[in-house]
Amino acid sequence: MASSSPEASGSDRPGSPSTHLAPDAPAATAPVSIVPGLWRRMACWLYEGMLLFAVVFVSGWLFSTLGQMRDAMDERRHLLQAFLFVVFGVYFVWFWTRGQTLAMKTWNIRIVDMLGRPISQRRALARYLLSWVWFLPPLAAIAPFKLSGGESTVLIFGWIAVWALLARFHPERQFWHDAWAGTRLITSKPMSRQ
Repeated sequence: MASSSPEASGSDRPGSPSTHLAPDAPAATAPVSIVPGLWRRMACWLYEGMLLFAVVFVSGWLFSTLGQMRDAMDERRHLLQAFLFVVFGVYFVWFWTRGQTLAMKTWNIRIVDMLGRPISQRRALARYLLSWVWFLPPLAAIAPFKLSGGESTVLIFGWIAVWALLARFHPERQFWHDAWAGTRLITSKPMSRQ
């Protein structure tokens, strides 16, 4: 039985094509580093989603309690969604400027700029906004139609799979929102607590 681990996929090995810069890239750009395999990045993505459940729970509870919301169909639900959007932004910008979220530490992935340096708050914010490409296209496609929950789920997860696989067409196999934001995901041990 073939292993589906990222190590077996070959994209994490130092000699793989995804670990080198393009031949026409300037010498002053990013150092040669190991790009995490797609399976490992997607496992990190799923783990991040589980951790965000706690963030949503606490933030939603706080908003609902302070706003005295009585039910989920309260007229202020759009305000709650905007609040969660901001909370997610603060969460990701704060962790990314420090190099790793908890999920990234678990999966030995670090985020850096194109030169291999920690990213700035502005770049982290740009990455956060661009990362919504994981969800906005299918949500925009669902909005005008009255699709069932199953159909919506298939459409959303289908788009997520397509978007993840499009990384295979990037010269360094990075996600395209990373390329647009000027960031890179690299293999790294968890950073020290200093």
